[in-house]
Amino acid sequence: MAKIRYLQGTHDARVGDIRDVAQPCAEVLVRLGKAEYITVRRPAGQKKKRDAEHGECGTFYGEPEKNQKSGRDVREAGWTSLFQAVAEPFAGAWQQGVKTDPESVLSFHAVFSCISLISQDIAKMRLRLMQTDAHGIRRETRRGDIARLCRRPNAQQNRIQFFELWLNAKLRHGNTVVLKIRNARGQIKELRILDWSRVEPLVADDGEVFYRITPDRNCGITEAVTVPAREVIHDRFNCFFHPLIGLPPVYAAGLAAMQGHHIQENSTSFFRNGGRPSGVIEIPGSITEENAKKLKSNWDSGYTGENAGKTAILSNGAKYNPTTFSPVDAQTVEQLKMTAEIVCSVFRVPAYKIGVGQPPSSDNVEALEQQYYSQCLQTLIESIELLLDEALETGENESTEFDVTTLLRMDSERRMKTLGEAVKNTLLTPNEARKRENLPPLAGGDALYLQQQNYSLEALSRRDAREDPFASSGKRVSAELPDGASDGNKAISETEHDVVKAMFRGILKK
Repeated sequence: MAKIRYLQGTHDARVGDIRDVAQPCAEVLVRLGKAEYITVRRPAGQKKKRDAEHGECGTFYGEPEKNQKSGRDVREAGWTSLFQAVAEPFAGAWQQGVKTDPESVLSFHAVFSCISLISQDIAKMRLRLMQTDAHGIRRETRRGDIARLCRRPNAQQNRIQFFELWLNAKLRHGNTVVLKIRNARGQIKELRILDWSRVEPLVADDGEVFYRITPDRNCGITEAVTVPAREVIHDRFNCFFHPLIGLPPVYAAGLAAMQGHHIQENSTSFFRNGGRPSGVIEIPGSITEENAKKLKSNWDSGYTGENAGKTAILSNGAKYNPTTFSPVDAQTVEQLKMTAEIVCSVFRVPAYKIGVGQPPSSDNVEALEQQYYSQCLQTLIESIELLLDEALETGENESTEFDVTTLLRMDSERRMKTLGEAVKNTLLTPNEARKRENLPPLAGGDALYLQQQNYSLEALSRRDAREDPFASSGKRVSAELPDGASDGNKAISETEHDVVKAMFRGILKK
């Protein structure tokens, strides 16, 4: 018996029984883990059959076609491989021996801060599945498989870890590839982020896109596999050279990052020598090579490293001449700040966000966060939401959405003022405003309140329809009371009025 795993399910069968599990399909099938995927053709007159246990889960028909494309012979089949672009810091850098080391670039504080800041700011936003009701109001739903994936994309990662890794891959490589893991019914049960270095996009002669994935045990792939584009989510940006290959921001910021990295290395070496620059000992006359080596060795052992800063005694007219610039001459601080600002400009991160430069003088936190969101985060967020909607096949009235209020939270003073105005203008009920502050509801707080002198537009339109809208008739309209009934709010009589006036006159005379 052979354990055969299909794109839409699993089935235990002998090789000869493959043709008995039928479903209309014209896929390129490859090896996925221990499962054999091959392309087959449907025999003439073959009808679709239903597997009793797994439903319509089979994807094989008849015998394999010998001339079909497969993951084993993609080059022989004439497929085009899209290789990753080799980034040079500038034109001709390779010929001059100038290299951009990815690890050194990532270790530069500005690059590391920008990548971690962006990825963590987006990852902390809660992903929600939103539904639009008949009134056009969007409400969150927590039921269903899609909502479950929003809360827990896979067994290894929670949502924060998952989207942080998603953004890290995109910002470091320009590409993020997510593999869909399906259950026996063909439903997506997990989403796993692949290592971009193990993924290679492939384009067939007819333009169809596939992805070759080398073994990646984190995703359960033990052998090389080629999957169709619909089985992965490919998030990419800055596709300057090919629509399937994105470029990371470090492509443009790599040279500045390396410059800053070298500045820090030189500063470290400088202070390791006690804050004293290296130099040359000048001796008049000639000196043998053996004596020169001995003099250098004695100088290094006696006046460098832990002994740096000690007093040196030179004789026979010898002089010490420093050969490197001091930090003041080299403007180390200004150069280091410039490289960090260049990195921030490429990542579109405000420099003050990573501690470079002074923060803005404005005290409006929301406006500053809104600027950061619109110029840096919004495109990344919208791209993830759109890709998830397409991959998870959300309904017509459904879509995934990040809760950006986590980022765009106002300070307490402005927040209270905004909520108060919303309640005053009947946009929110008191309990709805209290809920936003995580406060319990109060009795009577579910109604909208408005002052009495405010009139509806309908009432004002009826008033304006009169011949003289502002005329006053001066007549009082009183309600008729039943016989024998008395109105407690009725005004006093004229006799009572005269008595009251007389009483006040007497009081005033006294």
